[in-house]
Amino acid sequence: MSEWLVLTLAVLATCAVVLLAAVVRQRRAGEDDDPSETPDVIEYMTMMIGVVYAIVLGLAIAGVWEARGEADAWVSREAQALHEMNERAEVFPAETRDGIQADITAYVGYAAGEEWSHMVDHGELTEHGDELLARLRTTVLAPEPETVREVQAYQGLVDQVAIVDEARVGRGNSAQPTMPGVVWVGLIAGATVTVGMVFALQIQRSGRELVLAGLFSALITFLLFLIWYFDDPFAHGLGDSIEAYLSFFPQTTSGD
Repeated sequence: MSEWLVLTLAVLATCAVVLLAAVVRQRRAGEDDDPSETPDVIEYMTMMIGVVYAIVLGLAIAGVWEARGEADAWVSREAQALHEMNERAEVFPAETRDGIQADITAYVGYAAGEEWSHMVDHGELTEHGDELLARLRTTVLAPEPETVREVQAYQGLVDQVAIVDEARVGRGNSAQPTMPGVVWVGLIAGATVTVGMVFALQIQRSGRELVLAGLFSALITFLLFLIWYFDDPFAHGLGDSIEAYLSFFPQTTSGD
């Protein structure tokens, strides 16, 4: 199911529940129920709860957005380092060069294909990916540089392997959802309390107020959807996360 379809259904369901609850309460209210008699303390509590919850939502959105940026940065760093290795290998004799580039191609193809799908589904890297990186490291360390150019390229290859390893670890750490389960409990409970306080203010007396209550509930639902959408950086997003691999290695098959 499309994420945007999920958002649409969630917003419609939330608005329907809120408006239905408002209509039911209005019909059950007695003739002596005067909305102007809402105590000032309830209005103050509603305002404070709304402000606090808005701050929490803002921090949560900023946190998942930052985590998504870090995840994309790790992928870009890994792809850039692999591309640099592929270029530096041109200095070596054909046999050494072809061996390094073949291992790079195998690693990139697996990382952007089968491993990527596994990472999205299970939130972790694969042992085979670790084996391919280990094999690439062994291939890079194997040759004995003979010329000055080969010595310089060799040291650069060793440094880039370390960068790939670091970026791979960072990519694996970013595969897990950012928000802990207890935070989601707090966000959903806070949304329930915030919307519930709207009824405590008894603003459901006119069509205009019903619309405002529905829009307020829809806004909270949309913000919660944004947090969920960016909470898993590699599973959701506005762009293709493996684009960094494809830009440097266009022959790579997408993992989608």
